[in-house]
Amino acid sequence: MDGITLVTGGAGFIGSHVVETLLGAGRDVRVLDDFSSGREENLDAAWAIAGHGGPGLQIVEGDVRDEVRVRDAVGGCEAVVHLAAVPSVTLSFEDPVGCDSVTHGGTVNVLREAVDAEVARFVLASSCAVYGDTTEVPIAETTPAHPLSPYADSKLGSERICAGAGDAGQIAAACLRFFNVFGPRQDPVSAYSGVISRFLGAAARGETATVYGDGRQTRDFVYVGDVVRAVLSALERPLSGVSVLNVGSGRETSVLDLIAAVRAASGVDLQYGHEPVREGDILRSCGDVGRARWVLGWQAETSLHEGIVETWRWLQQTGDAPAAPVRGRRD
Repeated sequence: MDGITLVTGGAGFIGSHVVETLLGAGRDVRVLDDFSSGREENLDAAWAIAGHGGPGLQIVEGDVRDEVRVRDAVGGCEAVVHLAAVPSVTLSFEDPVGCDSVTHGGTVNVLREAVDAEVARFVLASSCAVYGDTTEVPIAETTPAHPLSPYADSKLGSERICAGAGDAGQIAAACLRFFNVFGPRQDPVSAYSGVISRFLGAAARGETATVYGDGRQTRDFVYVGDVVRAVLSALERPLSGVSVLNVGSGRETSVLDLIAAVRAASGVDLQYGHEPVREGDILRSCGDVGRARWVLGWQAETSLHEGIVETWRWLQQTGDAPAAPVRGRRD
């Protein structure tokens, strides 16, 4: 696919990796970000690619709820990767109206402008949170959705408007239900960040990690590099209408097992304590990724150990972790 690809939330954790990879593949990229959670330094590698004879990189600072700003950002684009959202279940309980305004309302705005601009492809970052607490594990896309948080409600609503546009033949849309994404550039300090980054941050600072509940709850952790490959496949593969696809590793890991994996990958004897279960937390999560293999020709390739090692190395390079030897077996 030629032309410009718009990445909303392109200065964020996942978005910056998407931007960098698109540029490396020779695509022109436009980023729309209000920098409320995204960081300018996340785009340093992207600028390095664009500044060394690579394709063009444009930054549009703005809010996805701003119709005029979005219209300007979408103009001339052939594809949109929509990642901008309030990225936290916990934060959505603290500000449900704001979460819905950005996550769902922003999607409505960006999709409407994309349809009006005759954009060919729309890739939505959705979430496994839409499934809620289900007894069906691994979780397939046919599993009924039971969102347990305002965040999950907003993501499911975003999927539905994409489905409406896709079914009407207005745009080809892919709704990618990300499981627990982790990797370099995920904030190791924020209370709203992913558990792996928070555990590694605690290990780096010599602090005690917090485990909510008994630690037996499970998650499907998927490395950001694998997620980026899924996004690129969703841009490139022949699609029509709307496709809803799980993007996960297909492996189930408990939080207590994750503590052990962080210790092995970092070489730090991470200590932890327990706190009560948080509102909206689920007991088990593991994705059935068979449909993504079929539709996108994609599957996760990075093991949990390899991904944690890479994330720990990034923390060391950025000065957020002690220079400890990496040791431990691979998954």
